[in-house]
Amino acid sequence: MTCIDLPQPDDLTSLVLRTDFSSEAAWETVQAAIDGSGYRNATFVSDSSFADVSVQALVDADAAADDDDKLCYVFLADATTMTSEEHPLLAVDLYDEPGRTFRVPPRWYADVSNNLTIGNMDFSEFTDATNESDTYCGFEDG
Repeated sequence: MTCIDLPQPDDLTSLVLRTDFSSEAAWETVQAAIDGSGYRNATFVSDSSFADVSVQALVDADAAADDDDKLCYVFLADATTMTSEEHPLLAVDLYDEPGRTFRVPPRWYADVSNNLTIGNMDFSEFTDATNESDTYCGFEDG
C-alpha cells in the first residue's frame, strides 16, 4: 500500500473513517445512528482511497505524520460495521498501544468518543471493559 495521510477530525469530534464501500444505505444508517444523539461528535470521511485499509496501515500513517497531525484514535466503518445488524464500529488506538482495537455499537459511540476527545478516559479503559467478543457495551453500574 502506498503512503496515506489520515484526515483530521473537526474540533472536538472523532474521526469516523469509512473503509467498506459495499452499501451506501448501510453507511447512511451508521451516520444517522451516530448523529442520533442530537449533537455533532463525529467527522465522517467517506473516501474510497481508504477502501479496505488495514489497521497496520493506519498505525503506520499516524506514526509517519507530523506531531501536529497525529491522532490518538480513529473509528472505522469497516465490513463488519456495514454488514452487522448492530453496525459496530472498530475503534483503533493510535497512541498508547497502536493497533489495539475494540468494537463499539453506535448507541455507545458518543460515550466513547466524548471521553476520548476530552481526555477524560484512556483507550485502555474502554478495551478493558469489553465483553468476550471485544465489544464495548457501556460500563456496568457498580
